Amino acid sequence: MKFYKVIVDTNIVSYIMRGSREAMIYKPFLEGKILSVSFITVGELYFWAEKRDWGEKKRLRLENVLTNYVIIPYHSEIAKCYAKIRAERERKGLPISCADTWIAACAVCYGIPLVTHNAPDFNEISNLQVISEE
Repeated sequence: MKFYKVIVDTNIVSYIMRGSREAMIYKPFLEGKILSVSFITVGELYFWAEKRDWGEKKRLRLENVLTNYVIIPYHSEIAKCYAKIRAERERKGLPISCADTWIAACAVCYGIPLVTHNAPDFNEISNLQVISEE
């Protein structure tokens, strides 16, 4: 099945911003697609900027990079997906971070594949399609 929309995980956005080798690996999965990110990814990126005390130039670059993505905002249906995913993972004894749960919830709620370099973090989540080179 061919997808025209994808949700991009925080790590992939980071690779793109840095122009790293991993960014080139994922380029074929992103080209020609409508790219989106979760509101959580935006928060994680701004947190990194604060934590690492990015200067104005790098913060402006982040702002510019984010204009290339549709930002998926929080809403109650995503919260319901979050609750289901978190409960499902806990029942299976599989840990998952809060941020990864929200990102997965956005993908599941909208039925959009998730492009990530951390595929194991998203194992065994019902109705989630993961695209990864791992």
